[in-house]
Amino acid sequence: MARKMLVDGEVDKATADEANYDFDLFVIGAGSGGVRAARFSANNGAKVGICELPFHPISSEEIGGVGGTCVIRGCVPKKILVYGATYGGELEDARNYGWEINENVDFTWKKLLQKKTDEILRLNSIYKRLLANAAVKLYEGEGRIVGPNEVEVRQIDGTKINYTAKHILIATGSRAQKPNIPGNELAITSDEALSLEEFPKRAVVLGGGYIAVEFASIWRGMGGTVDLFFRKELPLRGFDDEMRALVARNLEGRGVNLHPQTSLTKLTKTDEGIKVMSSHGEEFVADVVLFATGRNPNTKRLNLEAVGVEVDQAGAVKVDEYSRTNIPSIWAVGDATNRINLTPVALMEATCFANTVFGGKPTKADYTNVACAVFCIPPLAVVGLSEEEAVEKATGDLLVFTSGFNPMKNTISGRQEKTLMKLIVDEKTDKVIGASMCGPDAAEIMQGIAIALKCEATKAQFDSTVGIHPSSAEEFVTMRTVTRRIAYKAKPKTNL
Repeated sequence: MARKMLVDGEVDKATADEANYDFDLFVIGAGSGGVRAARFSANNGAKVGICELPFHPISSEEIGGVGGTCVIRGCVPKKILVYGATYGGELEDARNYGWEINENVDFTWKKLLQKKTDEILRLNSIYKRLLANAAVKLYEGEGRIVGPNEVEVRQIDGTKINYTAKHILIATGSRAQKPNIPGNELAITSDEALSLEEFPKRAVVLGGGYIAVEFASIWRGMGGTVDLFFRKELPLRGFDDEMRALVARNLEGRGVNLHPQTSLTKLTKTDEGIKVMSSHGEEFVADVVLFATGRNPNTKRLNLEAVGVEVDQAGAVKVDEYSRTNIPSIWAVGDATNRINLTPVALMEATCFANTVFGGKPTKADYTNVACAVFCIPPLAVVGLSEEEAVEKATGDLLVFTSGFNPMKNTISGRQEKTLMKLIVDEKTDKVIGASMCGPDAAEIMQGIAIALKCEATKAQFDSTVGIHPSSAEEFVTMRTVTRRIAYKAKPKTNL
């Protein structure tokens, strides 16, 4: 039985042929967003089908797996490797805490890799079970849209089966892309980086985003030599500049070789390894070259143009505030729409979709104060506005509070690595509009701060909160002295 849909307070009129659809909803892509939308829609009484490519740790146009990028070749396996790499520094620090550690501490890459693979296989099975428990029908194969209410699934054996649905949801995510550099076939993306058979003792990383910075930290933490190339003066464009500078210092402090304002021009295979030429004419030899230069929406094979679904120049599906495309029966969530490309955001969009279409509760996704983290070592986490964004959007004076200090743990270990914490406050309203931290446990701490910003907490409320002592987190409620005041400068109005 087809379900009623509420959008902008209006109930969809039931049509005579609704009962002829195979499904109320068919989802293409069983990653985080797709699985969430399928389950929650089914829980609201919808008959749901979903398709996904066969499982493999490294994705292609014909292989993928239930769980998607985050679970199989993204957030989860990456964080496992970050944990593994963190032990390198922890072992160094342990000596000053009285631990007598043999100088010859061995690291076995293949053992960690197998543990990582075991975990993503476990999670893949859990996601399948979640779908089954919600009575969602899972089809293994590639899906493409052949009509406003029809999906074609090409199965593993090549046969094609068509299914009709009142609503179709695109949740195909994104895929890593490589820049057009001579020899780029010799480079890998983050997919392959998480499944290398041999540990790369010499690694070259191209890119200044969070993936590049994280893999530089991982491989260096495990003992490799890492050269990181990026176009800007600092890595992590779009984050707070003060935090970017500290991340760069920390990377260098832990032994990563930084090459700012530098790109790669050519890769060549040699007997010694992959020869890399930089834009400054320098040569490097590496075992692995990682291109971490961005991701594109995974929409090319969906047949969207033929059906009339609008996409932008990058291939991202254009949607409204409810994740609906220009074709009323077709919707899209997650990285395929290129809004905020984070797993929790895809989950939020999927939840809003299910509430809107099958829950009778029209719900728009709320993109304000979305917290995120970069899992370099030590990590960076932020929520709200950076200082630069706050200045750009300001309607009055801003107050900036910062606290830079040597964490208690480092005072004994001897590690020279500062933690930096920062709050941006709108002076007129006293509201905290931005928070950031670079230092141990930053992500864990920032999740709690994000709740405060979501509740529009004021600086006075931060100040009245009793801290947990001794902890780094307490600094967020003990920053009493203004580091700097930024005077508001009205932007000139123009008719040009």
